[in-house]
Amino acid sequence: MDFDLTEEQKLTRQAVRDFAEREIAPIARELDEKEQFSIELTKRMAELGLLGCFVSEKYGGSNMGYVSYIIVVEELARVDGSQAATITAGNSLGIGPIYYFGNEKQKQEWLPKLCSGECLAAFGLTEPEAGSDAGSSRTTAELKGDHWVINGRKIFITNSACPLTGVVVAQAVTGKREDGKPELSCFIVPKYAPGFTAKEMKGKMMWRSSNTGELFFDDCIVPRENLLGKIGDGFHQMLSTLDGGRLSVAAMGLGGSQGAFELGLEYANTRIQFGRPISAFQVNSFKLADMALEIELARNFLYKVCWMRENDRPITKEAAMAKLYCSEVMHRCVHQALQLHGGYGLMKDFRIERFYRDQRLLEIGEGTSEILRIVIARHIGVAGRAL
Repeated sequence: MDFDLTEEQKLTRQAVRDFAEREIAPIARELDEKEQFSIELTKRMAELGLLGCFVSEKYGGSNMGYVSYIIVVEELARVDGSQAATITAGNSLGIGPIYYFGNEKQKQEWLPKLCSGECLAAFGLTEPEAGSDAGSSRTTAELKGDHWVINGRKIFITNSACPLTGVVVAQAVTGKREDGKPELSCFIVPKYAPGFTAKEMKGKMMWRSSNTGELFFDDCIVPRENLLGKIGDGFHQMLSTLDGGRLSVAAMGLGGSQGAFELGLEYANTRIQFGRPISAFQVNSFKLADMALEIELARNFLYKVCWMRENDRPITKEAAMAKLYCSEVMHRCVHQALQLHGGYGLMKDFRIERFYRDQRLLEIGEGTSEILRIVIARHIGVAGRAL
């Protein structure tokens, strides 16, 4: 077993780390305060090849592989969760469905623009009444002649309502299956499709410089050929997309844990109390040792799952485990890192305050911790089904 990164992966890590520290870190707090999505940073990240990481060069991607992609997200999240969220959603949720399930015409039309950063894509799944229960979607799509008519609403959709948004892949009910359950299909909805509007959501606690939108489909018209895959494939497409998305969120948890640990370590080594650094007190040194331990375990498992994905292994259980564990590791790391900062950790002048807020979404988005435990339980042979 070889646990060493390739030279290319090491270079990717260093390049993204340098970029994040040089160009993101100095303005992250200002963007967070203003709730401002940065077009400039997003385009710069695209120039580095951070959009389309797992996409073939044929369509404009950098094709660096899934392990390298996860390293990219990890290094961005080490500095700022919002920029990591933009890249995560742009790749796994935006580009992913079109790349893996689109036909050649759809790929040729959208992927070059998405990989270059000319525009961003979003994945419209969550609705006001359909979160964890995605099968309760009320958005509908009806085929009328040579076009689909979509009606419904989506909420909490990343990258869906910013100046760079170009397209949304939206899941909708297209009928009923033989077992009586809704038939779900996915559609490519361009930003300027008639009847489609997107409204930016403000007032977030976390990821404040990441774009989040609420989507409205009011007799929205898209061409018949904008169906992604076949009718009824939407549920399978959604589950597969979430597997990749969960690895991305796991990488955000891993990177955020690393960033919080480094902030806690630096502060503890320089904060003097009772005549010595607070890191010299055993109670605090144990906090840091536990953080380092959990980060190491999280990194090893996440990289293993990404290796499995690159080798076309099934990863539904492992992706759920990675996302669950990495998000909860960050929960513990930011808690302890802020505790080391004491009262200063509650002030916006200190970066750990933003890390503490940004972590909270990781246990909710891409499957809550409770839902992920259900997914894992199903795959390890637990008798019966909770849902």
